[in-house]
Amino acid sequence: MSEMFLEIKETSRRFGGGKSLFGKALPSVHAVQSVSLEVRKGETLGVVGESGCGKSTLARLVAGLDSPTAGTILLEGRDLVAEAKRDRRALARKVQYVFQDPVASLNPRKRIRTILEAPLIQLLGLDRQKRQERLVELMEAVNLAPEFLDRYPHEFSGGQAQRIGIARALAADPELIILDEPVSALDVSVQAQVLNILDDLKEKFGLTYIFISHDLSVVESISDRVAVMYFGQVVELGKAEDVFKSAHHPYTRLLLQSAPVPGRKSMLSEDANTELPDPYNPPVGCAFHARCERRVEMCEFAQPSLDADAKMVDHLCACFNQERQA
Repeated sequence: MSEMFLEIKETSRRFGGGKSLFGKALPSVHAVQSVSLEVRKGETLGVVGESGCGKSTLARLVAGLDSPTAGTILLEGRDLVAEAKRDRRALARKVQYVFQDPVASLNPRKRIRTILEAPLIQLLGLDRQKRQERLVELMEAVNLAPEFLDRYPHEFSGGQAQRIGIARALAADPELIILDEPVSALDVSVQAQVLNILDDLKEKFGLTYIFISHDLSVVESISDRVAVMYFGQVVELGKAEDVFKSAHHPYTRLLLQSAPVPGRKSMLSEDANTELPDPYNPPVGCAFHARCERRVEMCEFAQPSLDADAKMVDHLCACFNQERQA
């Protein structure tokens, strides 16, 4: 079994809060609520959920772009928040981020050479000759011609721009890359190309991925394990094949049944009266209970913990009623 690389322990992130000038309590949004996850070295952890579930906020916490309100994030046993405060460059050499919009994430006024050289200079301190060698290596790794180095971002297609974004992340020689919806803005054929490149790079450079997406088919194809998030919490966690073959949580089942499938005329519809919980006033019990057909009285007053299935200890589900859904 591979060694533990990243540990997220009871981590939460709230935005807002505090008190006004006159002492009135200000509302706060609970973006991430007591999330606990482990990522082993060399694996791909897929994080899936609908918009607003806290996927990207969690990713920013792991990348050191934001700090948790509560909880601990350990990177190779060291506190990530403390590491970021002490030496942000050291953290950037271990963790890199690939953004959703490939063109918007690249500086339009700078050539690709300048964009890719920045981490080589600032993080690795390479001299001119070694930088040139590394630039050629990076471009070839993402299947782009080295001649493209002297072009500007607007001269590339979306798929090419995303490959440059991946090359920029690779430039720092990281161990963990967070991919935040990296193919959602691309055509299906281009998605396949980028996913194949990511798969090759993972093996070639010994990378660990956290892959965030709302596209279930993409997550299933690339992930070793999958964490399903709802309303800032992880509600199901397990091997990708287990989660997609035998989803235990009703929300995971809703996601799977709502995904468009060729040849299926209708999709699962929900009660029009059900709504997402208020993020300023999260429910005391299970956040999904108002949308759940299998809810029991306990769901309104208590939050279920992420417990193992009786038959599959590595398949976790936060549901009081999971035995009936197995």
